Amino acid sequence: MESIQAGFAFFQKGGIVMYVLLLASIFVVAIGIERFLYFRAHDTGRAFAQDFATCVGREDYLAARTMAENGRGVLADILFEGMKQYAAGKNAATYLEVQSGIELSKFRKRLYYLSVIVTMAPLLGLLGTISGMISAFSVFNLQSGEATAITGGVGEALIATAMGLCVAIVSLAVHAYFTQRTESIVTDMEQCFSLLEGNAQHFSTGEVA
Repeated sequence: MESIQAGFAFFQKGGIVMYVLLLASIFVVAIGIERFLYFRAHDTGRAFAQDFATCVGREDYLAARTMAENGRGVLADILFEGMKQYAAGKNAATYLEVQSGIELSKFRKRLYYLSVIVTMAPLLGLLGTISGMISAFSVFNLQSGEATAITGGVGEALIATAMGLCVAIVSLAVHAYFTQRTESIVTDMEQCFSLLEGNAQHFSTGEVA
């Protein structure tokens, strides 16, 4: 209990900006959890793309079609729908392009907010530090022996800067992780779509149920 009280007292020393940074950190964690659950549910996975390429490479189109039909995630769904369109005599290239763009925008959803927090958090911390330093220097009175109040006030003001940097670092790490995963999904889509379009005549033979 004492450690909690000490931590709260330390937190309050940073000023009102600390509460804004606390909200920002909660927002980063919430986005990270939400994006993790979304990616886990909708990302087909790199292994799928590699196995699909292997099946097409050895001309086992039935296995590739079965993989797309039974696979989970948006890539498998788009591939299977594209195969059905080719089987129906349609050109699925436009569908693949449009649908992949829609799905990729969903993967990138809310990542912009993380990039904003990466930039904003250090600035908020700096604002809190400057505000604290102004307050510290306002009590400067050598004749009254209050010079130590300056150093103490500056030390407390730097808490806001440290907090802002911590929030920015965490936000940057989360943003980089999901950005990299999105780029991997883009690469997998391009690879699989290229294989599908290049072998459309094989996937258009017979009805895909």
